[in-house]
Amino acid sequence: MSDTPLRTDAAVAEAERHTAHNYHPLPVVLTEGDGAWVTDVDGRRYLDCLAGYSALNFGHRHPALIDAARKQLEAVTLTSRAFLHDQLGPFTRALAQLCGKDLVLPMNTGAEAVESAIKVARKWGYRVKGVPDGQASIVVAENNFHGRTTTIVSFSTDPVARADYGPYTPGFRLVPYGDLEAMRSAIDETTVAVLIEPIQGEAGVIVPPDGYLRGVRDLCTDQNVLFVADEIQSGLGRTGYTFACDHEGVVPDMYVLGKALGGGIVPVSAVVADADVLGVLRPGEHGSTFGGNPLACAVGLAVVELLRTGEFQARARELGAVLHEGLRSLVGHGVTAVRGRGLWAGVDIDPGLMTGREACERLMARGVLAKDTHGATIRLAPPLVVAEGDLQFAIARLAEVLAG
Repeated sequence: MSDTPLRTDAAVAEAERHTAHNYHPLPVVLTEGDGAWVTDVDGRRYLDCLAGYSALNFGHRHPALIDAARKQLEAVTLTSRAFLHDQLGPFTRALAQLCGKDLVLPMNTGAEAVESAIKVARKWGYRVKGVPDGQASIVVAENNFHGRTTTIVSFSTDPVARADYGPYTPGFRLVPYGDLEAMRSAIDETTVAVLIEPIQGEAGVIVPPDGYLRGVRDLCTDQNVLFVADEIQSGLGRTGYTFACDHEGVVPDMYVLGKALGGGIVPVSAVVADADVLGVLRPGEHGSTFGGNPLACAVGLAVVELLRTGEFQARARELGAVLHEGLRSLVGHGVTAVRGRGLWAGVDIDPGLMTGREACERLMARGVLAKDTHGATIRLAPPLVVAEGDLQFAIARLAEVLAG
């Protein structure tokens, strides 16, 4: 450790003074990242077990992604979609091929992609399915998390995300997650889409019952309803496959992607679907100044190239087995349940011991960064470049926290 006076307190105070308090971050101030590890302003190192909510699937400063960004920064970064640029075609072609679809609608943030998918689904419902104007309905799941825009929080069941933001956008029907019969009952002639997360992340990494995704796919096909899969957190290698839907061999009508698509460098999101769905859009009906910009496309293309080899998906499967085996060994020793797939886990801490926030604070003091959710649950989602020894380190530190 350096003899330089600690700077964390001053940096935290400055951020708290001038930043809107829409987050309650842990009191750590990061200044550098490399792979699965980060360093704070005082030179302390931490294992990053959040990975930017899966935005950093490939770790901090992955060489291929940094190289792609650097080259594009030296060329052109923004043109607007009023003009074409040389990165747009290669990116959209590669992403469409990765998804097995025809078209890509490039946007910026995950919430923006979800909003775009909602608009496309409604337009498809009116122009293709023949739903009467203004009556389109979309079925969504309880405890969902698709973002925090006004429309999206309108169908949230989380009071923290939803309260005080009304009047709310109509047109959504809530059903319990994992309940196919409830979903079937909610669908009628006005229903244009079912929008779900294949694994619910913010809710605590909730994995649906076996066969649920296949059931949703079959139900949507039978009822002429679009299956929209929000793979913003679960996709692009996180669960051991390119998409979480792949665990059941299911292909949705629309993929909603984000986070890892930008490689942890720039915000990149997309809606990916076939031409009979995304083809309902015409010039001027939807857009984004920064969506599909050259820098985003160059980085996004490099991300797709990393995924094409299958290396990261395999790492998530193999190391995920190590992570889950270690976490399950803690059940009955301060942990009440463990859920997840691949390098993604929701860990329920015995609430009699501590809250999830307290567990994360104690992990931070031991060199591991994680994030709590909903009381006594913590989420672990290390970058896919994490080493097996790093995972053992995190599990051992959690065991120490639970032992007091």
